[in-house]
Amino acid sequence: MKRAVFTSRLMGLLLLAGQPTAALAQDSLQPYQLVRSLQLIQDRIAVGDHAALPMQSKLLEMIDTRLREADKNDFRDPKNFRALLVYGMSGGNPVTVEAAVSRATADARDLALARGVIDYLNGRPGEAIEALKPVDPMAQPSDLGAFLALVKGSLLAGDQPAAALVLLDEAKLLGPGTLVEEAALRRSVGIAVAQRDAARFALASTQYVERYLYSPYASQFADSFISGVIELHMSISQDKLADITSMMDPEREKVIYLRIARRAAIDGLNELSAFASARAEQGRDGNTNQGDPRALLYSSLSTVTSGTIEDVRAKLGKIDRSRLSDGDRALLDAAEAIAGEVVAPPASLPTASPAPAEVMPSHEPEPAAAQTADAAGLPPVEGAVSERPAVAPSGDTVAVAPNPPAPGDAATVLPASAPAAAASTDTSDPTDAAMVKTRRQLDLIDQMLGAAPK
Repeated sequence: MKRAVFTSRLMGLLLLAGQPTAALAQDSLQPYQLVRSLQLIQDRIAVGDHAALPMQSKLLEMIDTRLREADKNDFRDPKNFRALLVYGMSGGNPVTVEAAVSRATADARDLALARGVIDYLNGRPGEAIEALKPVDPMAQPSDLGAFLALVKGSLLAGDQPAAALVLLDEAKLLGPGTLVEEAALRRSVGIAVAQRDAARFALASTQYVERYLYSPYASQFADSFISGVIELHMSISQDKLADITSMMDPEREKVIYLRIARRAAIDGLNELSAFASARAEQGRDGNTNQGDPRALLYSSLSTVTSGTIEDVRAKLGKIDRSRLSDGDRALLDAAEAIAGEVVAPPASLPTASPAPAEVMPSHEPEPAAAQTADAAGLPPVEGAVSERPAVAPSGDTVAVAPNPPAPGDAATVLPASAPAAAASTDTSDPTDAAMVKTRRQLDLIDQMLGAAPK
């Protein structure tokens, strides 16, 4: 109740901004009072009050003006000095912070802490880590400690992720229900993915969705969440995933599942893609999304190489291309091309080559011309090598055989999926020829999916 009354008065003050009375009110308030107002506004933003964003901008301007005019007597009050640092870590102007610190009268420990904050604000992470190393956020007043824990956790996320997670936990303890907690949870999700800590990832994601789903920064959480589901798909059960998304509203849940289905399909995680597509189509509360072309497309991708390829082709044919994004239209084109290749009849066998005895000894491989004709029936596959065995150039074969690849030539590197014996397969046999063609189709599928926009 007190918070609501205070916020209402603050809004009245901001409505008067630009008026002479606003300037008078601004001058009469201490920096710590203005910064506390900023924190209240930011806490409302964290829980989804987007209308508070303009108020945040206006308040930041007012605080900047007040701190530029503050003298050393203002900073004799420790609350104002802490407010100066909190203002900086809340999106304030680094130049204003640095100038105000230079005028402030504070003990050596506080000035060292301030230097660490200024290094952080000016993009000097190495210096900031060193300056803030002896600072224990839990030993600081909670208004400053929460921000220091968040900053230190963010600085250590890359090199010391375990220590960063501990600091982010401290930030949540010191600033529950605030923008600091929102940011700490959001960053914990990303670090847990990097650490491959599925339990931590699931816990942080659950807490974020429960409390901050409507934050203006929730899109960043969504990116980290989807990446985490893909990266940790072997450790996160589908039931757990469904528990987390069930806390979202139906529209957000559908979008999350569609994005997971798309990423999973492109990465070849067919089971996850099929699950996410089905959940996206299923909808909630009796409102299905079966007409959504994205759900149809992603569910088709997960089965494009299955035995039900004719069903998949029919499904792809029903998708309304005009309702897809450019990226999804390219994905649809790739899927249709792959499906067409899978069901395409085998290329005609090469015509009978001249009797080996008239061209080369009987122990030599089949003529290169036959191989060339077979390969011409398929699109070129980057990185694939000729399946023709090396032949000693002699007689007429010199005219049609390309030069053998030099040792170490990049073109001689087989794709990872290519079987080692492929190069020695005798394609004069119809069965072997079909096997070679199938292998090439699989390589083509891999490459087309890999080239599809993510």
